Amino acid sequence: MSPTSETAQGGRRLVIVESPAKAKTIKGYLGPGYVVEASVGHIRDLPSGAAEVPEKYTGEVRRLGVDVEHDFQPIYVVNADKKAQVRKLKEQLAESDELFLATDEDREGEAIAWHLLEVLKPKVPVHRMVFHEITKDAIQAAVRNPRELNKRMVDAQETRRILDRLYGYEVSPVLWKKVMRGLSAGRVQSVATRLVVERERERIAFRSAEYWDLTGTFSTGRAGDPSDPSSLVARLNSVDGARVAQGRDFGADGQLKSANVLHLDEEKARALAASLADTSFSVRSVESKPYRRSPYAPFRTTTLQQEASRKLGFGAKATMQVAQKLYENGFITYMRTDSTVLSDTAVTAARAQVTQLYGADYLPEKPRVYAGKVKNAQEAHEAIRPSGDRFRTPAETGLTGDQFRLYELIWKRTVASQMKDATGNSVTVKIGGRAADGRDAEFSASGKTITFHGFMKAYVEGADDPNAELDDRERRLPQVAEGDALSAEEITVDGHATKPPARYTEASLVKELEEREIGRPSTYASIIGTILDRGYVFKKGTALVPSFLSFAVVNLLEKHFGRLVDYSFTAKMEDDLDRIARGEAQAVPWLKRFYFGEGGGTGEGGAADAGNGDGDHLGGLKELVTDLGAIDAREISSFPVGEGIMLRVGRYGPYVERGEKDAEGHQRADVPEDLAPDELTVAYAEELLAKPSGDFELGTDPVSGNQIVAKDGRYGPYVTEILPEDTPKTGKNAVKPRTASLFKSMALDTVTLEDALKLMSLPRVVGADAEGVEITAQNGRYGPYLKKGTDSRSLTEEEQLFTITLEEALAIYAQPKQRGRAAAKPPLKELGTDPVSEKPVVVKDGRFGPYVTDGETNATLRTGDSVEDITPERGYELLAEKRAKGPAKKAAKKAPAKKAAAKKAAPAKKTAAKKTAAKKTTTATAKTAAAKKTTAAKKTAAKSEQ
Repeated sequence: MSPTSETAQGGRRLVIVESPAKAKTIKGYLGPGYVVEASVGHIRDLPSGAAEVPEKYTGEVRRLGVDVEHDFQPIYVVNADKKAQVRKLKEQLAESDELFLATDEDREGEAIAWHLLEVLKPKVPVHRMVFHEITKDAIQAAVRNPRELNKRMVDAQETRRILDRLYGYEVSPVLWKKVMRGLSAGRVQSVATRLVVERERERIAFRSAEYWDLTGTFSTGRAGDPSDPSSLVARLNSVDGARVAQGRDFGADGQLKSANVLHLDEEKARALAASLADTSFSVRSVESKPYRRSPYAPFRTTTLQQEASRKLGFGAKATMQVAQKLYENGFITYMRTDSTVLSDTAVTAARAQVTQLYGADYLPEKPRVYAGKVKNAQEAHEAIRPSGDRFRTPAETGLTGDQFRLYELIWKRTVASQMKDATGNSVTVKIGGRAADGRDAEFSASGKTITFHGFMKAYVEGADDPNAELDDRERRLPQVAEGDALSAEEITVDGHATKPPARYTEASLVKELEEREIGRPSTYASIIGTILDRGYVFKKGTALVPSFLSFAVVNLLEKHFGRLVDYSFTAKMEDDLDRIARGEAQAVPWLKRFYFGEGGGTGEGGAADAGNGDGDHLGGLKELVTDLGAIDAREISSFPVGEGIMLRVGRYGPYVERGEKDAEGHQRADVPEDLAPDELTVAYAEELLAKPSGDFELGTDPVSGNQIVAKDGRYGPYVTEILPEDTPKTGKNAVKPRTASLFKSMALDTVTLEDALKLMSLPRVVGADAEGVEITAQNGRYGPYLKKGTDSRSLTEEEQLFTITLEEALAIYAQPKQRGRAAAKPPLKELGTDPVSEKPVVVKDGRFGPYVTDGETNATLRTGDSVEDITPERGYELLAEKRAKGPAKKAAKKAPAKKAAAKKAAPAKKTAAKKTAAKKTTTATAKTAAAKKTTAAKKTAAKSEQ
């Protein structure tokens, strides 16, 4: 239908959403009078570098992109990669009679809608169209019931953006100067990094304690059946009334917290067990209590991330990527929400499915209502649930892979939230007896039986602790009564050691941030992604391990920017930003106090606290970053290991050092970057220092007369020659030293001059084939090989490089080149069956290192992952993250250049003009490149998200 006829039937309406996928789905729900386009995210933002700032701005404004002297006025520019899209939107708007801004119903979405208004400058009626699910009914209802743009939400987003820009652009350069180039600091990412570092510090300071106890297996003497077992297992609870010490009774220093418990060592525990060998036991008490468990609230963003991590092995980023696809394709409601509230429509749909799938016995009389628990919860979204007024079962969706699994998780949780409680009984039995030496010993056993599973029929929540019992786990005990005699079938002695606090996983870090009221659910995935990408944290299995680099960064921030990484101060900032969003505080006074540190309480509704959190005057951010002379770069990057050994974080990585540089006895050795900090013990540091390092003089080349040395380089050990000082190193007569990597079978401290000369003789010409193509033997990154033109063939042994003949080489090339399965190496490790593809997952050795694969998806192992330690769950997680990213985009092939037709020689005047133009172009290109180089460093700070 043409635009003219559309207008005649009610006009042409332009609807702008955020993503192309969402636009495609919504387009199918609207009539022919609607055109749906995507902004593709934000179309405007603060400039990423001075080159993007309009020329009228100078000084600090060009550096920050914010005019801090004039009420923190932000300088917005249209992103370079969005200019074409903006032109397209303007063209569509010019042909439209109404504009509907249908971006997401949160702060970011509201801000995008405002930026669209500012850039497009529509002269037609504008409506703000909002919805939290993409279904036909929801979209059509949103068109019928538009609202005005919420300027408070826009102001709140803008204040956050300005705050994060000031934080990132002022603090990140300090890290560049004092720690390493390319680092970033951020309002929430720095605090998240500090949490991970503090947990590792606790692990380093932790001292394990050993304790022992007894476990008894007691028999009733009756023949048992599943409903009434004949025996029970009980743990020693007390001796002569004194409680036996367990792990919880010891502090992090390995000492008992209280003297009122009995600490058994191995000798005492074995002596007690022997004394109880012939003891008669009886039931001293049976305590039974009713058990009741209510269903879990529907998912909000953070609980979905946590549960997807526990049950599906998804990282926070992968969870949000999959959820985004489900939302855009109309399967679930909006996935960034603090709310656990279900609409009446959703409650009705869930209750209908409970009755249909589980029966009326599982449906409570009244719908369940879940109150919000998140302080300052944003916007009135629903919980994350299946979309529509009738939930599709997972089988009805047609989904596959990760999308199916996440939808199933959401569907089960939503339906279960409207089911009856699980009920049953919990029982505690105490068993006593007197040992041969007169001591009284009491054992205790606990059990749980579920008489009505209720919501557990549909769903049971996972646990962060892999050893924790889930809610539906039953432990049946025999039916016994007080005074019943029991016989001890076996009494065993068990030794235990206390464990350091567990490292954070993505799920538990998200939970910790939320409990501390730091950050927002919509940003947690990107925050964790940032600290992983920056190298502050890496993964070992699912655990988040801080790098040594993060120790240096956090050390600097704690000592010189303490308030900026203080947990309560960061939470207070979050609270103040929410007050600004509600109109209870003003943005500009708040930003002034944060940045300039002006005065104390002014009664501006919380703005006075921006400087310090308690109303007293303290210097602002600007003052903090100008006093850099007090920061000792070496001190903040140095950490004592013990025995005079220091761990230092240098610009090229971590290393251990004993003694001062250039002093006698000085030792230094690089530390593996994937080593967990709590694993750097004195013994391991001594081992590193004992390894050969530095240059090994091997002798003189009898032909050239040059000195030959062996070195340990960034890419491994190698040999090279030392050229005379007068050797030209640049220009067309420059001479490069011969260099060669050591074979894997060689070591720095054992390689000989003869070995080095042989290695540097490579590549070796083996001969030529019948067509005169030269064949060479070469040592490459992946081992020895032959090369003939572009055809390479691997050799099985390194020594063949020096011994293979032309005849042998030709015989190798006469064989068909092995590809695919025939050339495949056996897997390095088998992990099991992937829960998504249901195919076996193995670890293989690839061109770029080890990777996991299920035959369909390949995912390279990350820093911290090793073939020996990788778990099946970690393998599945890597594959899930790779699938969530989608297939790699292939670079567009350039069309072959057309051959220019022969032309007559250009007149001299025209040729001169072209040369002048070419010279100008070259100069302009050079200036552009210089500007880009200057901008690149600033982009590093810009990328620091919160």
